[in-house]
Order: sequence, then C-alpha cells, then structure tokens
Amino acid sequence: MFHASTYEGTREEREQAALSQLHALIEGESSTAANLANASALLNFYLQDINWVGFYLFDGTELVLGPFQGLPACIRIPLGKGVCGTSAARKETLRIEDVHAFPGHIACDAASNSEIVIPLVKDGQLLGVLDIDSPLKGRFSAEDQVFLERFTDRLTEALQSPLSLF
Repeated sequence: MFHASTYEGTREEREQAALSQLHALIEGESSTAANLANASALLNFYLQDINWVGFYLFDGTELVLGPFQGLPACIRIPLGKGVCGTSAARKETLRIEDVHAFPGHIACDAASNSEIVIPLVKDGQLLGVLDIDSPLKGRFSAEDQVFLERFTDRLTEALQSPLSLF
C-alpha cells in the first residue's frame, strides 16, 4: 500500500524509496491499467517541476493514450512522430531539453518545454512509452534518466506481453 511521505535523504535514498513504493503497488497485481495508473500517480507525486506524466501504449500500429496525470492529452501518436513516437520507433530513451527545437514535436500542452520519454520494451517487444513533460527547459538530467529507466524496467517486468489493460 502507498503511504504519502516526503522524499528525504540523498538522491539515491529518495529514488530507492520511490522504487520500493512502486514494487509495493504492483506486487501481485495483474491489471495493466491499475499498475500504469498507480505508476503515473506515484511519479506525479515523486517528481518536481512536471506538468504531465503518463503512458502511451503500443497497439501494434501506433501509440494510444493510457493512464496519466495531467491535462487531457493527444490520444494517438504515430510511430516516428514527435518525441513519443520517435522514442517508440527507436526503442530508446529521448531526453529533450527544449521540445520546441525538436523536429516534428507534437504540442499536446503548450506549457511543456522539456520532455523525457522512456520506451517500455519486454522481450524485445515494444509495449509503449512513459512520457513526462515539464514547463522548465532542461528539467531532466542524466541522473533522472537512469532513475526513470530503472523505474520502467521494474514496471515492465510486471506487465503482460502483449498488453491487456485488464
């Protein structure tokens, strides 16, 4: 069960606390929708200076909006389009300091200025992406990337492949 608390201590201690909470939230739960909803809520609580965090799920053709925290968002994103579609097509994390300088950026929220997208890949198969936006330029560091990749690795282990929301 999740217990709201302040994340204190070193960066490593704060990140370990968030990873431990993720584990407690998803342990034994088979619902993809529930696990992704709780993961996005946990990251929204944990991360500072963000305005959107959530998942786009790969339906075999394109990315489709999944559980998230923030303002209403774009529903469908073609592979190779925008930051999310490019990350999904390449199956690699993209950390963008200024989204307005990214060719083909899809502006779902005009307040977003930086973004990090981490692909969810299991057994070589694309399941979707974790997308996080910030109103601050350059918000996401290399350390954030390492933590979020660890977070998505743990989450992806619990997801069914191919994805079934329920």
